[in-house]
Amino acid sequence: MARSANKKNIASLSASLEAANASAAPAPDSFAALLEQSFGKSGSLEGNVVKGKIVAIEGDSAVIDVGLKSEGRVPLREFALGGLPAELKVGDTVEVFLERMEGRDGEASLSREKAKREESWVILQQSFDKQAHVTGIIFGRVKGGFTVDLSGATAFLPGSQVDIRPVRDVTPLMGTPQPFQILKMDRARGNIVVSRRAVLEESRAEARTELVANLKEGQILQGVVKNITDYGAFVDLGGVDGLLHVTDIAWKRINHPSEVLQIGAQVNVQVIRFNAETQRISLGMKQLESDPWEGVVAKYPVGLKMSGRVTNITDYGAFVELEPGIEGLVHVSEMSWTKKNVHPGKIVSQSQEVDVIVLDIDMQKRRISLGIKQCLENPWEKFRAAHTIGSTLSGEIRNITEFGLFVGLPGDIDGMVHMSDLSWDLTGEEAIKNYQKGQTVDVKVLDIDSEKERISLGIKQLSVDPFEGVSVNFKKGDVVTCTVSAVQENGIEVTLGDAAGGFTGFIKRGDLARDRSEQRADRFAVGEKVDAKITSIEKGSRKVGLSIKAREVEEEKQAMAEYGSSDSGASLGDILGAAIKKAQKKEDKE
Repeated sequence: MARSANKKNIASLSASLEAANASAAPAPDSFAALLEQSFGKSGSLEGNVVKGKIVAIEGDSAVIDVGLKSEGRVPLREFALGGLPAELKVGDTVEVFLERMEGRDGEASLSREKAKREESWVILQQSFDKQAHVTGIIFGRVKGGFTVDLSGATAFLPGSQVDIRPVRDVTPLMGTPQPFQILKMDRARGNIVVSRRAVLEESRAEARTELVANLKEGQILQGVVKNITDYGAFVDLGGVDGLLHVTDIAWKRINHPSEVLQIGAQVNVQVIRFNAETQRISLGMKQLESDPWEGVVAKYPVGLKMSGRVTNITDYGAFVELEPGIEGLVHVSEMSWTKKNVHPGKIVSQSQEVDVIVLDIDMQKRRISLGIKQCLENPWEKFRAAHTIGSTLSGEIRNITEFGLFVGLPGDIDGMVHMSDLSWDLTGEEAIKNYQKGQTVDVKVLDIDSEKERISLGIKQLSVDPFEGVSVNFKKGDVVTCTVSAVQENGIEVTLGDAAGGFTGFIKRGDLARDRSEQRADRFAVGEKVDAKITSIEKGSRKVGLSIKAREVEEEKQAMAEYGSSDSGASLGDILGAAIKKAQKKEDKE
């Protein structure tokens, strides 16, 4: 096609020369030289940047004359800079890239973009070799990043290279000239990769060096919130970051830094600590304000009752704000008189207004201890005033434990019936089986300790202690008539009778008879009457020792003393027989 175009150009030049020969016919050798010169010149124009003049603007294209037989057309968008509309008019001289002398439509094939690219690539290559910054304009979005116009050459800006930190909105940067660093160039493929972040980091390093050199504790600086975490915020001081801990943001309690700060916000901070070796900077905002803890002892004396707002609830209590910057802790033990082992969140709620009393102030630790239950009447004191020791009342069994029953009392408090106070006759383990949760029982008040918040109750105290009948009506050495109530392998269980209040005793196997052959429990029957001697009365253990053997031995001694001894010739049987007959006659008379 190039050869065909050249032939056409030669024919055109020949026609022009023949017309010119009418006035002045040149020598044959001059015509040949002119033809050769025109052919060589036109052939060297293809693939180069040439200058042309805009002769017309038709629609979205500019018609450009570059001195060839035919003009060429270039889309107006190729003259646009940074996505802005092109500003062209007829008569303007522009540089374009001549791709072909004549295209399919007979016009010269021109390109402004390739012209700009050729111009820019030379300059950009020089900047890349020198690691110098270049100026460009972000004008479009593509997958993974943005497109940048570098004075005609289009470069790719990865999203990670836009800024030092992630940028959510790049709109403010688009259409504005920005400095860039060329990271990669491939002229064969026409690829250019640039970075704005590298330029910012370079500037940041310079600013950091200058800032760190002049940094001092107590210095007040202006910074930008760079990042927010659970424990604080990182503030960019202009090349160097400092940590603004959550406890140094404000005098009042802050649950999370995001309640006060936002990323990108400008803040005034004070340098609290600076380690030149590690270059760690601790910042504070509350230090720029007056300390509300000054004079707090005089303002909040112990015993003062006031209102506050619940700002935070934890497992161990709730924090109540008395004023901005002044908070006190209501420990869970100081929240309710009656609700024990309950999470504070079930007693108070977030932002609730509550009445509190100042219990203690520790200025050194900046702590104020508060109480909520002290604002209410003490139900233990109220119970003590309304009920005396020995009084009886009814209540519902709220809980059963291994050591007793908890019974609900007036005032929403509990009293405890210890296992030992359940029954006179049964053991605690046996007696507690007779009660169920929710059951209503009658109890007697045994003791009230309002300081320890304890009320001791008893159930067995509602009835007479059967052991009192034993200790009053009987003494050691008495012989009593008992009724067998149970026969066991190791002895028999007996009831002492009405005089002993139906108290139950036990006769061991070895005390069932004087003779060893008779010491058998199976020779007794339930309901059988037996006489036994009281060998011991133990008030502490509430036990009565009984022995049939001891009674028989004592009767034998009495018979021997009254009727003589076996030395007189009478046998032991005779002596005992006489004693038994005498006792029988006496019994019959009675």
